Amino acid sequence: MENVTNNKTTLCPSARPEMQDSQVFGIISGTVDEPRLAYLKQPLPVTEEVMALSGPVTPTEVFRTTAPCAEKKCQHFDGANCRLAMQIVENLPTVVEQLPPCSIRTNCRWWKQEGKAACMRCPQVISSNYTSSEVIKQVAKPFVRSDR
Repeated sequence: MENVTNNKTTLCPSARPEMQDSQVFGIISGTVDEPRLAYLKQPLPVTEEVMALSGPVTPTEVFRTTAPCAEKKCQHFDGANCRLAMQIVENLPTVVEQLPPCSIRTNCRWWKQEGKAACMRCPQVISSNYTSSEVIKQVAKPFVRSDR
């Protein structure tokens, strides 16, 4: 059975581990060509000890972290929505046939904004992937706001 966090904070499922209140909610598995997120039953607080478990590679190659959504402070936020979530849904294929067992879903920005379509693509998203396809590189480009 899936344990789901439930509070009022909207969470970013693509947060950096150095962000305040960040937590690990998944571990990257699969292959280099087809990475997949293995979801944790409960998020773990980001600590030096947990980050050190990534070994010789960067933590963002091994872990997916969540933190409160930074909204207007984020390069992907357009003032109302997460453009990264929109790009993922519009450009990436689904990689699972049913909703993954995600512990942050009820508070997840992508779920709240894009629903099931985001969840069906989420397992292929890796924060630091040095062998990304051109499509993934395009999807990850920051949103350019006109007010900056």
